[in-house]
Amino acid sequence: MKKIVSIIALATALTVSANAQSVLGDALGGIFSGNGSAKTSDVASTIGNIVSGLAGTVYSAPVSLNGTYTYNGVAVSATSSEGGVLANLAGTAVTAGIESKADEYLAKVGIKPGACTFTFNAADNTFTMNVGPLALPGKYKVGDGEKTVTLTFGKTLSFLSMTGVLESTPGGAKMLFTVDKAMSLIKKVASKLGEASNEVSAITKLADGYDNYRIGFKLVK
Repeated sequence: MKKIVSIIALATALTVSANAQSVLGDALGGIFSGNGSAKTSDVASTIGNIVSGLAGTVYSAPVSLNGTYTYNGVAVSATSSEGGVLANLAGTAVTAGIESKADEYLAKVGIKPGACTFTFNAADNTFTMNVGPLALPGKYKVGDGEKTVTLTFGKTLSFLSMTGVLESTPGGAKMLFTVDKAMSLIKKVASKLGEASNEVSAITKLADGYDNYRIGFKLVK
């Protein structure tokens, strides 16, 4: 029991906002309800998921896109409600598993780490997405305090426009889009590269059972 109390004290110190403390309290209440006891591993797991999820949203700094970024893998964010608690799954084993599987599918259509880049020019708000030999130019706009990004591709991709969440990461950024927009881009890229796009439906199925599911790109500058 002393171990459980120590874990709770540590988590409370880490969750600095009133909202964070409320989520933590609801989660722990669900664990201890019933016979009034809980396994240390259960408490630690719940706290770890909540704290890591909150860290991915509360402390995300604005991003000023400019220069060339290299694609470094699939980025995923999602939420899940279990036991009445809505938990952000960013950075957990759940999203890591989805990202790993999605990486496999995207590699089959030519979008893989090191073979794809995004170059942003802040002077005129133009960008180019390069996938192997394919160059896809367009215009971009950063908004909402540099926490959202809109990519509008040119004629090559039928002027596809997609707005997503922009998050900072150590050494780069993440761009996350709704599944329908991300899959539309992937289908078009696969078609231009002459690759099969049946992997797209498999990626979409990875979202089953999760709320506010977004998928996109991890970028390293």
